[in-house]
Amino acid sequence: MDTGDSSYSYSLTTFSRSGKLLQIEYALTAVSEGKTSLGIKARNGVVLCTDKKLGSKLVDRDAVRKLESITPSCGLVYSGVGPDYRVLVKKARKSAQTYKLTYGEHKPIRGLVQDLAAVMQEYTQSGGVRPFGVSLLVAGYDDDGPQLYQVDPSGAYYGWRASAIGKNYKNARSFLEKRYSDEVELDDAIHTALLTMREGFEGEMNEHNIELGVVGEDRIFKTLSPSEIKDYLDEAN
Repeated sequence: MDTGDSSYSYSLTTFSRSGKLLQIEYALTAVSEGKTSLGIKARNGVVLCTDKKLGSKLVDRDAVRKLESITPSCGLVYSGVGPDYRVLVKKARKSAQTYKLTYGEHKPIRGLVQDLAAVMQEYTQSGGVRPFGVSLLVAGYDDDGPQLYQVDPSGAYYGWRASAIGKNYKNARSFLEKRYSDEVELDDAIHTALLTMREGFEGEMNEHNIELGVVGEDRIFKTLSPSEIKDYLDEAN
């Protein structure tokens, strides 16, 4: 860090001399220290995959969830600080339910992403708070087809064909760039997601230490069971 910026490192709402909000950079560091997550948009759906290794074999695997649904056709995953993620999931579900009660239909995926991004941006310019220490990958299917977005702690959001966040995200994105095709089908995207995750995975990857979520043309976001993941892993070998 530049010595001229050091006096600004604890201030969220004050720009440093080099034009940075350093607390946002620290939040991105927290994201990059989190477990790897990735998403791939296929021609007929979207897949999300994440590392779910646990710190102890005594932890109940079924009690740990990284993939969450917001509406029947939309789900998301994170890298970074887990408790921050839970807050954002709660806010997103409340926004989605308010829209459903008002208009009688599910909120478009882009609208959900914009709401999440607005909340995260608000926490970069308010006193007495800190930025959210997570980046999100949001997958969904609506009238505009399959969609994949990434939302960062600054409140910036982008649409992606394929992306990765968390630890080892640079290598994962490089791997995806080499393998991605606009015409990829959902099943092939699942295999690509597993191969990408395996590239930088620490230890043996199996159906118990990763999570997979998919949404297809039926517009139902679902988290795959361990037995379904195992079948895909066997096919990918």
